[in-house]
Amino acid sequence: MTASMWMKRGFLHLVLLLGLVISIFPFYWLFVMASNTTGDIFKYPPKLTIGSQLLVNMRNMLNAIDFWGAFMNSLFVAVVTAVLVVFFDSLAAFVFAKFEFPGKKPLFVILLATFMVPAQLSVVPQFVVMAHLGWVGSFKALIIPAMVNAYGIFLARQYAEGAISADLLEAARIDGAGFFRLYWNVAVPVLRPIMSFLGIFTFIAMWNDYLWPLIVLTNPQKLTLQVALAQLNSLNATDYSMVMAGTLLAAVPLIIVFLFGARQFIRDLAAGAVKG
Repeated sequence: MTASMWMKRGFLHLVLLLGLVISIFPFYWLFVMASNTTGDIFKYPPKLTIGSQLLVNMRNMLNAIDFWGAFMNSLFVAVVTAVLVVFFDSLAAFVFAKFEFPGKKPLFVILLATFMVPAQLSVVPQFVVMAHLGWVGSFKALIIPAMVNAYGIFLARQYAEGAISADLLEAARIDGAGFFRLYWNVAVPVLRPIMSFLGIFTFIAMWNDYLWPLIVLTNPQKLTLQVALAQLNSLNATDYSMVMAGTLLAAVPLIIVFLFGARQFIRDLAAGAVKG
């Protein structure tokens, strides 16, 4: 290996290491703020070392709000919604990619047109619908409107068009496979990488959602985690170290889901590439 190649490799490793440090620093800074006092947070120059107040801040936060109740509420909503999105979006994508039916193209254009509508514009009409259905204050108002989304259908359709072989579908039809057997036995194994991504993406989005749960959840026992953490803010004074302690605990499930989900996504993607 020549000197220039060693230099290129060293530069590449340096860039990757720099990117890793930049990516990890926000989590480290969150931990620093959660382990110090509010006074330490506002010091200048900023304190960059881990403090000794983490357990105290966590205890104060747990005494201030029903953290674990809100934690379980968010976990339930995020998991159920992610499972439903993965199922319905992959099913719709399979149909759009590999089947012909009347109105297919206009329907898909309408689906894409929903991307141009900001989510905030749908809050009022969506709340009116939830009120008429009697779902205000229940988890149904969070899960059902989010269980299908145009982004997931579009993304999975683009993947399915190239990944699912028409010859494989025809062979399965000759063997007597019906629609749902084609979906479950042929499409799902091929679509696993994109389904993994949709599951991760939806879980994180639902876990971090704040605006819609704040509007539609009226029962204090059914608050999600982000809404519960917002109650730590005070008009007069906010204990930011306590808020950061709650935020740190709230970030743990996201890190776990990303680590395990990303590994599954890469494994499925590599397996599909080898099979292809």
